Amino acid sequence: MLIVIIAALLGILCAIGFDLYVPPALSSYAAVLIIAAIDAVMGAYKSLLRDRFDVWVFVTGFFGNSFLAALMVFLGKKIGLDLYYAVIIVFTLRIFNNFSFVRRYYLKKIKKD
Repeated sequence: MLIVIIAALLGILCAIGFDLYVPPALSSYAAVLIIAAIDAVMGAYKSLLRDRFDVWVFVTGFFGNSFLAALMVFLGKKIGLDLYYAVIIVFTLRIFNNFSFVRRYYLKKIKKD
């Protein structure tokens, strides 16, 4: 768990320290990929709390969800639909669902102590 926290802090520091520019044409892809990554990490943390974490499930889910999300945005742009919004809504709902599980887990743990 400590490695995950250190990696997250390093990622935040790198993002703040470097001047990154994302062209407007790619901004929807970047947003979807970030949301998909957050969803994968929250899902992994939830499975870790449930003692069901598997690194291969996490890695394939991380890259698979990111690929499918970017593919949906790409196809949506090709046919003239903003599927970007649908992808964002689905991943955001999953993030909040995982967060609510984590929150309830720790609230139950605090009540027991």
